[in-house]
Amino acid sequence: MDLVNGILSNKTITVPVFAWFIAQLIKVFNVILVEKKLDFTKFISSGGMPSAHSSFIVCLSSVVGKTRGVESVEFGITLAVAFIVMYDAAGVRRAAGKQAKVLNQLIFSTDKKAHLDEKLKELLGHSPFEVFMGALLGIVLGVGLG
Repeated sequence: MDLVNGILSNKTITVPVFAWFIAQLIKVFNVILVEKKLDFTKFISSGGMPSAHSSFIVCLSSVVGKTRGVESVEFGITLAVAFIVMYDAAGVRRAAGKQAKVLNQLIFSTDKKAHLDEKLKELLGHSPFEVFMGALLGIVLGVGLG
């Protein structure tokens, strides 16, 4: 029980998880507002607005900066990881999503279809704006709740 209490009282765990939860919940509400449908799969899917990856890691960095100080080694490490995660979300995973879209078009538009069990997932990464908004959400929640 001490382990559970220790985890639940550790703001470097609970606040970033809360930031991730809020970011994913915003995605569900975005689908409700824009597409007029309820789609809970958006709660666990990647891609979309805002970036939950960015929200989580920037929130962690903000909490660490607030509790340990921005001059600490821990803050430096979390900030470096945050930049890597955000670069990956807006760069590498977004490029992979664009490639999946092109491959899906090629495969499903020809007469001779290649064998593919399902369409490739196209919404993998984020636009820079989605990453920025996720990071902003992470900063606000990390500084506010950390």
